Amino acid sequence: MEHLSKQLIKLDGKSYRALKSIQGAYDGDMVTLFIDYVQGDPFAAPSRVRVFIPHTHTDLNPSDYVKPDQMIALKHFFAKECHKQLQNVKNTISGTGKSGLIFIDVPGQEVIDRTAVFMTPKGIEFRLSCGLPAQGRRILGHQANTLLTSLLPKIIINTVKNYDRESLKKALILANDQKHIRLELKKRQLVSFIANNSILPRKTGVSHKPMLTQDAVPFESPAKDEIILKLPSGKQIRGMAIKKGVTLITGGGYHGKSTLLQAIEKGVYNHEIGDGREYVITDESAIKIRSEDGRMIKHVNISPFINDLPFGKTTEDFSSQNASGSTSQAANIMEALEMDTTLLLIDEDTSATNFMIRDARMQQLVRKDKEPITPFIDRVQDLYTEKGISSILVIGGSGDYFDVADVIYMMEEYQPFNKTREAKKIAQDLLTQRTAEISKPFQTLKQKRMIDKRRLFQLFDKKEKVESKGLHNIKIGKTIVDLTYLEQLVHQSQTQALALMIKRIIKHSKEPLALKEAINDLYEKLEHQGIDSLSPFAGQHPGDFALPRKLELAAAINRIRH
Repeated sequence: MEHLSKQLIKLDGKSYRALKSIQGAYDGDMVTLFIDYVQGDPFAAPSRVRVFIPHTHTDLNPSDYVKPDQMIALKHFFAKECHKQLQNVKNTISGTGKSGLIFIDVPGQEVIDRTAVFMTPKGIEFRLSCGLPAQGRRILGHQANTLLTSLLPKIIINTVKNYDRESLKKALILANDQKHIRLELKKRQLVSFIANNSILPRKTGVSHKPMLTQDAVPFESPAKDEIILKLPSGKQIRGMAIKKGVTLITGGGYHGKSTLLQAIEKGVYNHEIGDGREYVITDESAIKIRSEDGRMIKHVNISPFINDLPFGKTTEDFSSQNASGSTSQAANIMEALEMDTTLLLIDEDTSATNFMIRDARMQQLVRKDKEPITPFIDRVQDLYTEKGISSILVIGGSGDYFDVADVIYMMEEYQPFNKTREAKKIAQDLLTQRTAEISKPFQTLKQKRMIDKRRLFQLFDKKEKVESKGLHNIKIGKTIVDLTYLEQLVHQSQTQALALMIKRIIKHSKEPLALKEAINDLYEKLEHQGIDSLSPFAGQHPGDFALPRKLELAAAINRIRH
């Protein structure tokens, strides 16, 4: 570290590019600093550094974090602790462009495996980005010296010395309890659990943070559906158990239907303490399905939902550059089934009306032989009985769904009430005039969709660069992949990982390349090699990746326009 200090002072006032000479590893009294990459100028992407502190200088014992869920929770916790220290430490370093900027890839509310913090048997490593100080394009050597040899080590030492031990203990206990609940879902044939007193509403429509407690109505299970779970921590919690099958959530507008579904869809992830949804746990294969006008579809068998198109066009191997709402929704379901989902989540607000229902009057006017769409209402029970695929549906506008639902909840002032008996009686008293439009049972997928590596490889530019652009866009060469409607994608770091996973599949998978097998093979490799292995740059820390689900990776590949 002393050598680095002298080097930086000598570089004071020299051309910014001379900073490239400081890349390397530097030992200090308590930490080792790794300068993996130095930015080309003060306005470029920040430099990447790692700070490693051995366990001999911490009170962390790696043998306490052998369970994967607890390790993920540990890394999440320390990434947030480091971010707090960055906010608290007064940084007086200034200059041109990104000079003096220091940041870590801070997690959101969801606890996801990420690369910002790395734990080894020997110590803990923090991966950060920082802007090395300059004035114009001249090095501010003294300020760079303060940043790298004093400020950064101080931040990391404070992080591992001053963290709240009790909070870490609670986070690890919670991770273990959440894992237990997921196992209980499988044992009890459930698809979701929502604990009593959960705070489901979010602070704003664009925030993942919970609504203030005084403004929110805590969730309370209907007595009929309440179960008690005994957790490994010794705690007992009560909450609503949603069984496999077809579940309907109905009620008036603004009474919390979509809020409940959104909490269920985000329950595929664990949530941190204080989120309000810590004990909202959903089957990890659950996927939110919606319509996407204008979506590109390639070689999808949508025949269970759309068939007998005009002029004899087949739908067993269907492609479209500009799909309609109903066609895109059908494709979204079939693509999800290809990736082994066992739970579909659908909100009528984001669905194509003609895909969800055809009422009796419309059936009278437009005969079935002139309507290629088999509406979801006529497939939802079939999906469960034939394929074992459950559904949770938000429906406020069609009582015809009472006939096909196994359980019906009505939301009143943000609280659920089990109205199955009343709804079924209404269905008996007011018989529907519509007729089911199933021509044959739900078929098993007969095709294995293949990835055309040659055509996808043509998307790359000379540098073969792929990158995320915010949460909802990936850029491959000049092609933008739009992920706006992947509602269970929650952090930009997941999108960055998705971009590199797509590149890995295109470049390194063996042909012939089936979509599902290629994705499963990649995840198997990542399980052994770690998410770090996605990094395209040798020697540079990959501190801004978070693991997406297989379902989101498949969905991203399916949306590449080529």
